[in-house]
Amino acid sequence: MRGRVGLFGGTFNPPHNAHILVATNALEQFELSAVVFVPNGTPPDRPDEPRPSSEDRLRMVTAAVDGRARFSVSRVEIDRNGPSYTIDTIRALQDDYSQGICFIIGADSLIRVGTWKEPAAVVASVPFIVAPREGVPLDAFEREPFDSASVHVIDMPEVEVSSTLLREKAQRGESIEAWVPKQVAEYIERNGLYRGARAP
Repeated sequence: MRGRVGLFGGTFNPPHNAHILVATNALEQFELSAVVFVPNGTPPDRPDEPRPSSEDRLRMVTAAVDGRARFSVSRVEIDRNGPSYTIDTIRALQDDYSQGICFIIGADSLIRVGTWKEPAAVVASVPFIVAPREGVPLDAFEREPFDSASVHVIDMPEVEVSSTLLREKAQRGESIEAWVPKQVAEYIERNGLYRGARAP
């Protein structure tokens, strides 16, 4: 895993401190050369979920990683028409990094890989670095369809905070400053995100 670039995909709706913690642990524990955050354009499993625009989420992620060495943001999925499929992103980016890539993801997301586009191709395509999540037993990644996959679990406590919880707090007018980077909290407040229904 040493020297690879970690692709960290997600809706990031909004990006929060746990996302940064996961990326930092992945970078350090597996000696990655860099982490590239890849915000979804249109998540295929949640196409109608109310959320800020793709550009708003891209700007929030950019703000969250600003000033953090070896973190960057890709707009490959933001600029893609139609749903954002992981296998398409892996194929689009794998030739861009001669040092090789891996995919950083929460256990609760990877466990649903069977519902993704071309799941067999996904699990065989790159190594996965997995953040533990409450309620997802890690031995599940020792069985099909992961028996042909390369899965590495980050040594860290289970991630408990979720973007869903933070959206609900923001919608109620509660502060979420304790859970998101300062620049993200300022962006949300400045642009009035999550305070009311906003079309994708």
